[in-house]
Amino acid sequence: MRADARRNRARILAAAGEVFAERGASASTEEVAARAGVAIGTVFRHFPTKHDLLAAIMKELRQRLIDKAETLIAGGDPATAFFDYFTYLVESSAEIGTVVTLLAEEGTPIEPGDQIMAFAQTFGALLEAAQEAGTVRPDARLDEVMALLTATTHGALAASWTEDLRHRTLALVLDALRR
Repeated sequence: MRADARRNRARILAAAGEVFAERGASASTEEVAARAGVAIGTVFRHFPTKHDLLAAIMKELRQRLIDKAETLIAGGDPATAFFDYFTYLVESSAEIGTVVTLLAEEGTPIEPGDQIMAFAQTFGALLEAAQEAGTVRPDARLDEVMALLTATTHGALAASWTEDLRHRTLALVLDALRR
């Protein structure tokens, strides 16, 4: 893909993420094109249908989550990286949840796939590093932590938690995981 086409694709995906997060299912590809500063034909060249656009956003969001975890694993403080990532995931839940909801409304199953497996592995690596650093209780298992994460992110999204409630709830959940 040419460099200008890659830039347009990235601008379209960024704009689409914003537009869908703001407007939900009523968002149009015309709004996405306008926000991205490209012609509607450019959007359709990259993403022939709204579904294709949503699926691409979902794939990019998943990759962003994995990249963030890998960055924390590679260069973060093992004592705090797990807590930083858990917080990041809860704070990102609105953006992710909007796309998942829109895909589900279309009847598109959200397949776990390789990216989710990679996500679980990287999240598990952060958990293990925090346990080795002595900041997360040693009896916390990955499946339990994933259940807490799922419940917290879903709660924040489904109930439209205020920022204050999100912060207080996160503090309680993370305190329960501390050694």
